[in-house]
Amino acid sequence: MMKKQTYLKGSIILMVSVVGAKLLGALFKIPLTNILGGVGMSYFSCAYSIFMPVYALVVTGISSAVAAMTAKSAALGLYRNAKRIRSTAIVVFSAAGIPGSLLMLVFAKPFSVYSAGSPDGALAVAMIAPAVLFGCITAVLRGYYEGMSNMYPTAVSQIIEGIVKIFSGLFLCGYVSSNSGKIMAYFPEITDIRAVSAAAGILGVTLSSVGAVIYLGLTQLFVRCDSGSDMTVMSRRSIAKELVRTALPVGASAVVTNLTSLIDMWTVIGCLGVVSAVPDGISADEIPQFIYGSFAGIALTVFNLVPSVTNMLGKGALTCTAAAMEQRNAEALKRSTMEALLTAAVISVPSAFGIAVLSPEILGILFPRQSDEVSVCVNALRLLMPGMACLCLSFPLFSMIQAVGKPTVPLKIMLIGTAVKLLGNLTLIPVMGVDGAAVSTSLCYILILILSLGAYRRASDVTPDSLPFLKVLYAGVMCGGTAYLTASAMGRAGITGLTKTAAGVICGGAMYLIVLVLTMGNLRKKECSKLSAVKTE
Repeated sequence: MMKKQTYLKGSIILMVSVVGAKLLGALFKIPLTNILGGVGMSYFSCAYSIFMPVYALVVTGISSAVAAMTAKSAALGLYRNAKRIRSTAIVVFSAAGIPGSLLMLVFAKPFSVYSAGSPDGALAVAMIAPAVLFGCITAVLRGYYEGMSNMYPTAVSQIIEGIVKIFSGLFLCGYVSSNSGKIMAYFPEITDIRAVSAAAGILGVTLSSVGAVIYLGLTQLFVRCDSGSDMTVMSRRSIAKELVRTALPVGASAVVTNLTSLIDMWTVIGCLGVVSAVPDGISADEIPQFIYGSFAGIALTVFNLVPSVTNMLGKGALTCTAAAMEQRNAEALKRSTMEALLTAAVISVPSAFGIAVLSPEILGILFPRQSDEVSVCVNALRLLMPGMACLCLSFPLFSMIQAVGKPTVPLKIMLIGTAVKLLGNLTLIPVMGVDGAAVSTSLCYILILILSLGAYRRASDVTPDSLPFLKVLYAGVMCGGTAYLTASAMGRAGITGLTKTAAGVICGGAMYLIVLVLTMGNLRKKECSKLSAVKTE
C-alpha cells in the first residue's frame, strides 16, 4: 500500500536521494571532464544547451502539473480521479515527447554549427535526443506519486538514473577515447575524436532515463494505491486541458531558466576578449571553446549541485501548498511556506560561503588533472555563489506560486531575469572575461528572488518572517569565516590538499551548527514567551 509522508519527511526523502544522485553525478561528471578536457566538454555542454530548453519545455512542467492535480484530488479523497489524471497525462505528454526528440534530431547539425562553429557536436545532440521522450514518461509517474505524498518512487528512480549514467556513460566515453582509430573509421565526417567521446558520454544520460522509466513502470505493478469509492471523475478532455494549462507556463518558465545556459554559450564564445595565457595544446582558435567548456563543465557543475538538492523542496512545497489552498487552511499555508524557505536557506547559505572561501581547494580536489581549466573557474565560481543561494530560495517559491493558482507568474519573472542576464553578459564579458558571466548570473538570480517573494506575498497573503533568515545569514558568515581561517592556518603549517580542505569544511560546519542552534534556540524561547503572554491575557 502506498504510504503518504508529511511535507518535512517527503522533502527529506527527496533531498537525501538528490544528494545521493548528485554524488553519483559527480562520479560521472568529474571523471568525464578529466577524460574530455575543456574542448571536449564544450561539445558535451553544447549538446546539453540545446537539450535542456527542449527538455524543460516538454518535461519540467509535467511533474508539477500532475503533482498539483493529483494532490488536490487526494486531498478530497478522489482517488479514482487521481488515477485517471495519471493515465491521461501519460498519453498526452508522451505525444509531446516524440516531437521534442525529433526536433532535437532535426536541428542537431545546424545548432552545432551555429553555436560551436563546427558540425562535430551534432552527434552528441543526436545521442541525447531520445531522453526527451523518456523524460516525459518519467515526469508523469514521478508527479503522480509526489501528488499522493509518496516520494520514494521519485527518490529511488533518481538513484537508478545516477548509477546507470555512471556505468554506461563513463564506460562508453572511455572506450571511445581508448580506441580512437577504430571508432573514427565509423565517423568519417567528424574530425575531432573528442566530439565522438562526448557523444558516447552523453549517451549515458539517455540510457539513465531509460532505466528510470523501467523502474517506475515496474513500480506500478507492485505499489498498490488507494482505490477509493468516489464517483466524481473528470473527463479525460478536461484533465488534458487542465494539465496543459498548468504545465505550459511552468515549462515555459523552465525554458527561460535554461536560456541562461544558451546565453553563456553564445556570449562567452562570441564576446570573449583577448586571453593573455594560452594553455599548452590549445590553439588560439580553440580558446573560446576551451574557456566556455571549462566554465560550463566545472564552475556551473559545482554551482548547480546545491540548487538541485533544494529544488526537491519545491516538490514537497507544491503538494502541501496545493492541498492547503484547496482546504483553505491559512495556518498550514504559512507553516509550509516557512518550512520550505527556511530549509532551503539553512542548506544553501553555508554552502555558498563555504564554496566561495574554499573554491581553489575544492576545484583542485575535484578536477586534479585539469589545472588549466580550474584556473579559469576559481574566481568565477566565487562570483556565482550569491546567485546560487538566491536560486535555491527561488525554486520552492516558484512551486508555491504555481500551487496558489499563478502558473504564469514565474515565467514573467524569469523573462525579466533572463533579460538582465543577457545584458550583463554583453556588457561584462568583454571587460571581465568569464567572470563577467558569473557576475551577471548572480545579478539575475538576486533579482528573480526579490520579484518572486513579492509575487508570492501578493498571491497568497503570506509574508515570511525575516528574523530566522537573518540568523541563518549570520551563521553562514561565521561558517565561511571559520572555514577560511582554518584553511589558511593549515596552509601556513604546510598542510595542503584534501586534509586542508576537510579541516576547513569540518570547522566551518561545526561553527555554523553551533551558531544556528544558539540563535534559533533563542528565537524559539521568544516565541514561546509571546505565546504564554497571549494565553495569560
